[in-house]
Amino acid sequence: MSKSLIDNQLQNFIDHLLPDLEGVLGEIQRRAYDEGLPIISPHTVSFLSTLLAIKQPRNVLEIGCGVGFSAALFVGLSPSDVAVTTIERFDYMAKRAIKNFHKLGLDDKIRLIQNDAAIVLPQLLEADERYDFIFMDCAKSKYLSFFEFCIQLLDTGGIIVVDDVLQNGTVAWERAEVLKRQRTTHRNLNDFLSLAMSAKGLKSSILPIGDGLLLCVKE
Repeated sequence: MSKSLIDNQLQNFIDHLLPDLEGVLGEIQRRAYDEGLPIISPHTVSFLSTLLAIKQPRNVLEIGCGVGFSAALFVGLSPSDVAVTTIERFDYMAKRAIKNFHKLGLDDKIRLIQNDAAIVLPQLLEADERYDFIFMDCAKSKYLSFFEFCIQLLDTGGIIVVDDVLQNGTVAWERAEVLKRQRTTHRNLNDFLSLAMSAKGLKSSILPIGDGLLLCVKE
């Protein structure tokens, strides 16, 4: 899980208020945390649970499936006729996700596309696919190049949520303070946030939840 962006005492207080997920999905969540796999934090789970209860999406796109935890969560939090499309480029993660979807009985609800999102997103756009909720949680250096596709794939009134946008606070550092191997990601992430917060036709906010969430609504 990501480092908290708020005071430890306050974070611990909030942590104790968060309900645990039950059943198979809760087991998948706990196992992923134990193995150090990249899935969304409990604070992000709580926020998305509230947001999806309000939005009630029917066509969801996820960029960065991982072991399938968040895609499965979206199904559970959305109307019964929801369809989730999720993209994952790593074979190991995709295989784990497929097993988890089968274990949860969600094979008919979730379409997993195993490929690089740089290839898949233009294909979805060409196929004229539309979504009312998009969740992006993939390589942070790719957020900038993927975002324009997300805007075009999103219906009016639709929502985009992007996870881990504050990088443990390092987005606020000067370039010279950032390790050389991380400077490209640092620059791309800063450029991405600047674009998202100023893009015409979007209302956007940055929230200090988990390791930072970007929330955008298409006008």
